[in-house]
Amino acid sequence: MRDHSKLRAFELADELVVLIYKLTKYFPKEEVYGLTSQMRRAAISVPSNIVEGCARESKKEYIHFLDIAFGSLRELSYQFDIACRLGYGEIELQNMCKTKLNETEKVLASLIRSLRKPNNLTS
Repeated sequence: MRDHSKLRAFELADELVVLIYKLTKYFPKEEVYGLTSQMRRAAISVPSNIVEGCARESKKEYIHFLDIAFGSLRELSYQFDIACRLGYGEIELQNMCKTKLNETEKVLASLIRSLRKPNNLTS
């Protein structure tokens, strides 16, 4: 088993969850079962899938869960974009979330790429 807490991708994803919860806290009440809920679910899915992947024995399963995490991250990125275009959330929090989203995406994509390299024998 791998220790998820040692992964930079997990650390960033975890920080992103907190930022998304703070951002969505003040979304309009009519969005509580819409965009607020969707963004929170997508956000929490990213570090959750990293943790689940780390608990798997095989490299193939590990990468599978990292792929799911990456998909959730991309979903969140789109939802975040919609929220910003609708003017939801404070500008400062929007900027912090955008930066964290971009960094998390780069780090997670890099981790997945490195694990897919043929010469990476880590199982």
